[in-house]
Amino acid sequence: MFIGYIIFGVVALVSWLIQRSLKSKFERYSKIRVPNGMTGKEVAQKMLRDSGITDVTVISTSGHLTDHYNPLTKTVNLSENVYGSNSVAAAAIAAHECGHAVQHAFAYTPLKMRSALVPVVSFASNWMQWVLLAGIIFVNSFPQLLLAGIVLFAMTTLFSFVTLPVEIDASKRALAWLNGAGITNYETHDQAKDALQTAAYTYVVAALGSLATLVYYIMIFMGGNRR
Repeated sequence: MFIGYIIFGVVALVSWLIQRSLKSKFERYSKIRVPNGMTGKEVAQKMLRDSGITDVTVISTSGHLTDHYNPLTKTVNLSENVYGSNSVAAAAIAAHECGHAVQHAFAYTPLKMRSALVPVVSFASNWMQWVLLAGIIFVNSFPQLLLAGIVLFAMTTLFSFVTLPVEIDASKRALAWLNGAGITNYETHDQAKDALQTAAYTYVVAALGSLATLVYYIMIFMGGNRR
């Protein structure tokens, strides 16, 4: 148990440090203008055109860092401070989300796997906390309940790890296109790369944190069965 708490503490600390670094970098790169002055909306539209994608719409959404690609509605949703900004950060985020649209258009396998897991993960997320809580309470008398919770949690952990190659690939596509299309130059390209790499680290930490939590629940289950 003690080892489990140490792992939680380390993961939480690293996650906090990365989130703090990400916020700082995006604030800094949000003040640096891309050479051609294109806004996030214009960058996204151009990347989609250059990729031969004509059935995806770029729209603005409320919130901060709420940017995402919706494969169901085929929309690239950019937060307000990305949609109308001509900063390096905005260009990087817009291109990254378009990277997901490109993955969807070309049936990128990890993205298909993640999409297939969405209904299962949605179900697991709604029930696992209650099943796990009940399982921990009755671990000695009804260990099967905790085992069921572990299985549900394992689905969310799997989803976190499947997400990693999807996010990393989207950033690679974004950076290659930004450079090739001349949106970034030798200086701003490194800044866009730095921002996207830091963002990718958040997914890595989330996946590792989920795995650590899964191991912790497994330890509780095994400890209960030994009594």
